[in-house]
Amino acid sequence: MRSPLLPAILAAALALAGPCFAAGPNGGEITVADGHPIELVATETGVTFFVNEEGGKPAETAGLSAKAFVQAGGQTDTLTLTPAAPNRLVGALKAPLPAGAKVVLSLKMHGHNIQARFQK
Repeated sequence: MRSPLLPAILAAALALAGPCFAAGPNGGEITVADGHPIELVATETGVTFFVNEEGGKPAETAGLSAKAFVQAGGQTDTLTLTPAAPNRLVGALKAPLPAGAKVVLSLKMHGHNIQARFQK
């Protein structure tokens, strides 16, 4: 019989462990959020998130509503992201991301909320 506390213990352990970053096929960092591999690619003028299904297949982003929150230098900027084919969400930056900047992607997909966290 499974303990009813097991999901809470696992969630706390994962939260304390922080995100896992790996190099992605587009040259960015990948983290897995709610089973979805998501890659962040940042340029001097914008950010692109490549969103994949749980099995790694590109996810359809048309019609998704998403925002990115960028925290750097004691300030937080909110970016409204625009879907782009086939599996991208794109947004414009006011300035290049500095080292140590934190980026949080927030989107609703398949009826549930997903938050992916990145650090440059």
